[in-house]
Amino acid sequence: MSKEKTKELHKNVAPFAKSDKKKSIMQLINTIPPLLILWFLAYQSLSVSIWLTLAITVVAAGFVVRTFIIFHDCTHGSFFKNKKANDVLGTITGVLTLFAYEKWKREHSIHHATSSNLDKRGVGDIWVMTIDEYLAASKWERFKYRAYRNPLVMFGFGPLYLVLISSRFNRKDARKKERNNTYLTNIILVALYSGLIVLVGWQAFLIVQGSIMFIAGALGIWLFYIQHTFEDSYFEEESEWDYVKAAVEGSSYYKLPKVLQWATGNIGFHHVHHLAPRVPNYNLEMAHDSTPPLQNATTITIKASFESIRYRLYDPEKKRFVSFGDVKNLVALGRKKIDLKPRRTEFDIK
Repeated sequence: MSKEKTKELHKNVAPFAKSDKKKSIMQLINTIPPLLILWFLAYQSLSVSIWLTLAITVVAAGFVVRTFIIFHDCTHGSFFKNKKANDVLGTITGVLTLFAYEKWKREHSIHHATSSNLDKRGVGDIWVMTIDEYLAASKWERFKYRAYRNPLVMFGFGPLYLVLISSRFNRKDARKKERNNTYLTNIILVALYSGLIVLVGWQAFLIVQGSIMFIAGALGIWLFYIQHTFEDSYFEEESEWDYVKAAVEGSSYYKLPKVLQWATGNIGFHHVHHLAPRVPNYNLEMAHDSTPPLQNATTITIKASFESIRYRLYDPEKKRFVSFGDVKNLVALGRKKIDLKPRRTEFDIK
């Protein structure tokens, strides 16, 4: 892509990369209070029916996802214009969603800077192996990868690992500010959760909070997985990697029903977000609709998104994801005998 086209695309999106204080405050009002109310209703409903409680926790989990999107915007400095306001709100919403703000902020910035770069994988993203890496790996390494990419592990144990282990400990190279924020988040969580357990009992707390956070965590991982794992997703080596291509061709537009789009804070417009991280979540749809080239990004529906579960390995030669079954064919027949469709052409900027 030429520099002129890249500049033009950024110029078209720039007007939407501005926070609106009124919209931000309104989003806080229609997100966090309802979440707290639903938590209380879920607890109260335990005396009526456990199934009613679980039904309420599903709805509450949607508001946790929406709260996480606010947290996510704060890490990009896009929810408020004021940096301190973003940091304070980010830490608070981090407590509500069980993520340490500074730690996640750093890892996510690395993800944005290296997304779809085959030579810089491993931080803030899903573990992806190429076909050649998988074939050259030991049996133990293959077993770990297959286990990691198993849906039951990724969406079942994944949420537990994220909130109980990964988010509770600092990286070895974490700086003081990042370490202190993680410590602060953990201390607040211990105090808050201890108080709730005293008030409602550990059984009720585990059912209500455990269910809400598990469902929200699984939904969050699903969204992240789907928006970067689709058949013709863009991946390139460092020498060929392009930031704009990585954003628009390496991230999808997850077209969701309006209710789910609202609950997920428009994060389905993931290609727009990767192109311009400073665009607040409530402006993503407008940026997409107002910029024709962005409308050529891969569009995935809920039905089509389930097909992505089968994509486990990336084939750099064919420029697409393949399944483990395809690898068996590659071993038996040879890579060049596998007839995979050529990758779609680059999106066109008019």
